Amino acid sequence: MSDQRDSVRSNAKYLQNVRPIDPDEICEYVEGNPHPAVVRQHLRELAPELELVKRDDGTFVPVADDPVAPNRGPVERFPAAYEQRLEDLLVERYGVDWHADATGELLRSTIRRFKSRYLERRPVEYDDDVAAGYAIYHLPGYYAAVQYALDDLAERGLLGRSLRVLDIGAGVGGPALGLCDYLPDDALLDYHAVEPSAAADVLEELLEETGPNVHPTIHRTTVEAFDPGAVGAGDADGDAFDPTAPDDGFDLVLACNVLSELEDPATVLRSALETLAPDGTLLAMAPADKNTSVRLRELERELEDERLWTPAEMGFDESDDDGEAEGAEETEADDAAARRGRVTVYGPTVRLWPGERPTDRGWTFDVRPDLAVPSFQRKLDEATPADDAEHAPGEFVNVDVQFSTSLLRLDGKRRIDLSLETSDWAKMAEMERHVTNRIDLVAAKLSRSLSDADREGGDHGGRSNPLFKISDGSESIDHYAVVTAESSLNRPLLEADYGEVCSFERILALWNDDEEAYNLVVDEETIVDRIG
Repeated sequence: MSDQRDSVRSNAKYLQNVRPIDPDEICEYVEGNPHPAVVRQHLRELAPELELVKRDDGTFVPVADDPVAPNRGPVERFPAAYEQRLEDLLVERYGVDWHADATGELLRSTIRRFKSRYLERRPVEYDDDVAAGYAIYHLPGYYAAVQYALDDLAERGLLGRSLRVLDIGAGVGGPALGLCDYLPDDALLDYHAVEPSAAADVLEELLEETGPNVHPTIHRTTVEAFDPGAVGAGDADGDAFDPTAPDDGFDLVLACNVLSELEDPATVLRSALETLAPDGTLLAMAPADKNTSVRLRELERELEDERLWTPAEMGFDESDDDGEAEGAEETEADDAAARRGRVTVYGPTVRLWPGERPTDRGWTFDVRPDLAVPSFQRKLDEATPADDAEHAPGEFVNVDVQFSTSLLRLDGKRRIDLSLETSDWAKMAEMERHVTNRIDLVAAKLSRSLSDADREGGDHGGRSNPLFKISDGSESIDHYAVVTAESSLNRPLLEADYGEVCSFERILALWNDDEEAYNLVVDEETIVDRIG
């Protein structure tokens, strides 16, 4: 069988740049003349190694070089195929009336229990029932959230069509399924999930609904025990795993909604970063609540600027790396070169001032349109007994899409790479001296409107003016832009996307004693422009 597989490999290598590889054709050239179905299976197994994708006509061709395009429009619903597959799994485990009677009560109490433990910041043990409840309650929102995060990479051409992905703490598969559906049909996904719990059984079922060019492997072990060398291309040749080698490193590492459950998340993230390809990205995600969102930002700042590789180890000329020279006057290109091999925050938070880093609490999260209610959530919620005093309608419906993300890279790239000068713009780190003055400022919009939100439990006095968290990456205290008089000159702030950078001319700086934060007033005198 090994000789047969090697023969298929050599024939595929010969033909891959000549014409589409047809199993019906090359079976004649393989020792033993195997059936085309056998050749087709070999080709599918070899596809990640040879970077081949299967077409609708059954032939295999090299994956295209052009990057994945970003999504257009919101994610509207959890796909029907996954919805049905999950319901089939629930029927198989709990019976046709899984949502009713004793089994329905078991799942509802399970969801209540893990929600309570989460709010109390206590660990959750994932048995079969918890995995099922988690899938019912969280799968749709996580499916959507990861796709919005991937837009930040795709919009700048940083998401290739051939991807090796490591998913740490993959759970029941929300981010995995979202990634699979984000990629076009002609993309190649070599997907490795690390998941030791019963959630892996749900993940395995749902991945069966993905396309022929998704190649999943589930490693049922803890992330601490996981050996990336076991999946490194170099390992097959007897070489050590080397993320800087062309085929060994991961193009994307996911750590979604898992960091709060780890004993030492910083060490896990540091190890994950060491598995990245030179141009890869680590995407960490957390729920939008204050504790997990702030902790994600703390981890981001703890790892930032750590050197994991030298430029030479990453394949760059070390002469480009002049970041160690004290007092060196660097251009943006010089600064990017100096960051190579160091952990760089790609986004969505910004670093607009050279050498400055934020030290505020860092609570920032994105909010996207709600999803349509999946049938499995509706069934479980509507089957709640009328005499259940704890129940409020919609308790088991969770279609909110709110999340915090951090994207880290090692090649020095940032989503927004600006270097500001104090001769032109005010710096948030020096905002105290600007209070009561009108100033010019550049900052990223890092929230949707918070006018109806409860910031840190504060009383907003019924304020309904649009209110946004903004940042330039130098602040130690929270800054908020509040729109007191909307005009055509300041409307770009309202229209800007989460993470987008804007310039503000003649914005009024004020101190808010009640909330111990800076309020930057956008009124009829303020001019706002969106910076591309």
